[in-house]
Formats: sequence, C-alpha cells, structure tokens
Amino acid sequence: MSFHSAAAQLVTLAAEGEEHGGNHESLSPLVTGGGAFLILMLLLWITTRFNRDR
Repeated sequence: MSFHSAAAQLVTLAAEGEEHGGNHESLSPLVTGGGAFLILMLLLWITTRFNRDR
C-alpha cells in the first residue's frame, strides 16, 4: 500500500464522517469527560497509596 493510496482512503473516510457529525446520540461530552476524570483521579490515588515511602 503506497502513501498516496493510504492518504486517499483517509480523505474518503474523513469525508464520510462529516455526514454523521461523528458523535453518537447517547454520548454526552460531560459524562464522558467526567468519567475519564474520575478514573484518572482513582488511578492517581491508587498510585500515591503504593508510594507512601517517598
């Protein structure tokens, strides 16, 4: 697969995505971002519990 054909396929894929807007109706940016934030905070808390000696 050459660089030119790969780029052409990506352009076609991107053009198809404009029709749908890229977001599913059930996905809320607030819920998605909030969930990601909570998961990251949980991972940070777990990491700091294992590094008490530092």
